Amino acid sequence: MKVSILKEGSRKIGENMSANLHNSMKVGIVHFMAYPETMGGDGPTVETVKKIVQDDFFSGIEITSINNLEDRKAVAQILESGRMTVGFGAQPILLRNKGNLNSFDEAERRRAIELVKGGIDQAYELNASKFGFLSGAKPDADQDTALQLLTDSIKELCEYARSKGDLILSLETFDDETDKKCLIGSNKLAVEVAKEVRKVNPTFGLMLDLSHLPMQRETSIDALTVARDYINHAHIGNCYIKDTSDPAYGDQHPRFGYPGSEVDVPELAEYLRALLEIGYIGEGNKNVVAFEVKPVGTESSDIVIAQSKRTLIDAWSLVHSTKGRLVSLSI
Repeated sequence: MKVSILKEGSRKIGENMSANLHNSMKVGIVHFMAYPETMGGDGPTVETVKKIVQDDFFSGIEITSINNLEDRKAVAQILESGRMTVGFGAQPILLRNKGNLNSFDEAERRRAIELVKGGIDQAYELNASKFGFLSGAKPDADQDTALQLLTDSIKELCEYARSKGDLILSLETFDDETDKKCLIGSNKLAVEVAKEVRKVNPTFGLMLDLSHLPMQRETSIDALTVARDYINHAHIGNCYIKDTSDPAYGDQHPRFGYPGSEVDVPELAEYLRALLEIGYIGEGNKNVVAFEVKPVGTESSDIVIAQSKRTLIDAWSLVHSTKGRLVSLSI
């Protein structure tokens, strides 16, 4: 990344931001990653959701399937009374069940579609406003056919979601060769799919995750500039990719600054600057920026969450310190 003097008339980094980060974004958190014991739909979901809702640092939360009906009702009531912006993540549903929305096997593709439709049903039960999911595995050959199958699947899911209400769908981009090895993949490829889907559903968009960018071999400014017209959700997190024997290797979302990892305060600040550049965040903007962090080994979820909040505050302060300076995040 280069830092260069902007030409006259260019926008100054920080001129559209407040020292208080909450004036420029809604801060959210992926509940099922912070408390991974709930990822399968069981565990202490009600208690841990209540913890997050009681923390006024957060105004957004992302949850996944909750198997027990009474627990779903309890969580829905907690989220409504807490006035939380709610997202639903179908990623665990697809990954746990090996669902592939771009499978060449039509029966397998239909099974994946039905899995996601079940998630959409629960998202409406929980009064979610946004719904995230991911593509299937990257095939060894015939990628164009896989892209068309994925696009067809997403169009059907958008139609299903719209038949029940105004839930907004968001395709999250992942790594294509490190861990999840997804078809989507590069953010440029994601934009191609989004362009096609928006012909039938203009609310559809992309979810970009800072923790995936090192595995996607993309910088923050590159990825966010490519996706700027299509991004409708943002995650912040970390990854470790140096040693396959480390328990945090791959798409495990360790805490910021995990030894040998890719993301700490400077990298998070760079991502936030890029979000400012494209207008996703800024003064008076209430788009969600959500932590996706997970304890490693015996680490405490609550401590990892607290560390994440401190890291965001430090990164925002670093961005704010450039206010009024003529700097450009260009390659």
